[in-house]
Amino acid sequence: MELAEFNGFNANRSQTLHFQHEAGLIKSARTRGRDSGSGAERTRTLNYDQIFDQAIDRLHSEGRYRVFIDILRNKGAFPNARCFAGHNGPKPITVWCSNDYLAMGQHPKVIAAMEEALNDVGAGSGGTRNIGGNTHYHIQLEEELADLHGKEAALLFTSGYVSNDATLSTLAKLLPGCVIFSDELNHASMIAGIRNSGCEKRIFRHNDVAHLEELLASEDPDCPKLIAFESVYSMDGDVAPIHALCDLAEKYNALTYIDEVHAVGMYGARGGGISERDEAAHRIDLIEGTLGKAFGVMGGYVASSRKVIDCIRSYAPGFIFTTSLSPVLVAGVLASVRHLKQSSVEREGQQASAAMLKQKFRDAGLPVMDSTTHIVPLMVGDPVRAKKISDILLAEYGVYVQPINFPTVPRGTERLRFTPGPSHTETMMQELTEALVEIWDRMELELRKAA
Repeated sequence: MELAEFNGFNANRSQTLHFQHEAGLIKSARTRGRDSGSGAERTRTLNYDQIFDQAIDRLHSEGRYRVFIDILRNKGAFPNARCFAGHNGPKPITVWCSNDYLAMGQHPKVIAAMEEALNDVGAGSGGTRNIGGNTHYHIQLEEELADLHGKEAALLFTSGYVSNDATLSTLAKLLPGCVIFSDELNHASMIAGIRNSGCEKRIFRHNDVAHLEELLASEDPDCPKLIAFESVYSMDGDVAPIHALCDLAEKYNALTYIDEVHAVGMYGARGGGISERDEAAHRIDLIEGTLGKAFGVMGGYVASSRKVIDCIRSYAPGFIFTTSLSPVLVAGVLASVRHLKQSSVEREGQQASAAMLKQKFRDAGLPVMDSTTHIVPLMVGDPVRAKKISDILLAEYGVYVQPINFPTVPRGTERLRFTPGPSHTETMMQELTEALVEIWDRMELELRKAA
């Protein structure tokens, strides 16, 4: 399904009918009926393998079948890594698509904290937070995250996907008659949470404040409302008009929910995200983030008032019924959050790298998309070509960047998404640019003329 359709739009009718048809095949295959001639009961044979084969074949035919690359990162030397792609042993490569934006997954403080925790308490947490999986590390990290965003409390989850899904679905169920207003480009995890809530939803055009107000104004003033949006939209690299959205929330008595997954650690004096940078955190009711991108480890969280966090902790199945994060991981994140609250060196280095790579791409005539953030998307517009460019870069140039295809982005907007970090050198960027220009010429793709 199209990204917009995931969020409530019927953006691709033919694709919808295709999925309905597949569902119909399964339903009819399970149906028992009476033979009109003999009255004997008959059963149609269900071929599960055929259904699965057809699903995979669709991906191949559309050129968007995903292949995982077999790599290992070199500790302390990121973005250098090893690729196990042949029979001649690992090949050295440079990683250009990691969401470990600041290379904190390689930071000596983070590694030392994890090693210390492993030696002190062992590997796993021992269970759910409600039973045996609560540790001092978890409590400390939640206090640090609440402080990072200026909130009373925070709650840890096993991933950013789970934190969005569990929180949004639980919130709406606790608010009778709630209507959620969702930006059309919100992440799949937010869409899943909204869908799982079972509540009414309204989709507003991306970053379109006027459209959102039209939708808000048409609702019953007394019904609970929640406006859900992201700060940095990771595929295009643009930013939400946070203050304008908060103005509407205040005007129409709505709660606000912001996904800061691609911004926490990256923006603001202490890494609190775009909401900190724009001095808007105090206006937002719930701030959600990840621990697996700029903080370099794993996990997700939400920060809010003590009362809201207590409700989510007490009602969200995605929190209650899952084993908590390993204390080893939590200790690493704790060190990372504390470091980035004090250090801006990593953020400044990353922003400088992103600006430099964008400029090199522009100067070379490569179709880099406009972006005001650390995301550097290079438009291709075709899944087969995007995959081929990615394959050539890896095989011939030792450059690792994955193609971004539907349903992550709409069809026809397939791209390569580069995330230069503070450890990517100017020499690496120049070599990457030259490689891309050569591939563009080889594939007879059009370069932009210099202005």
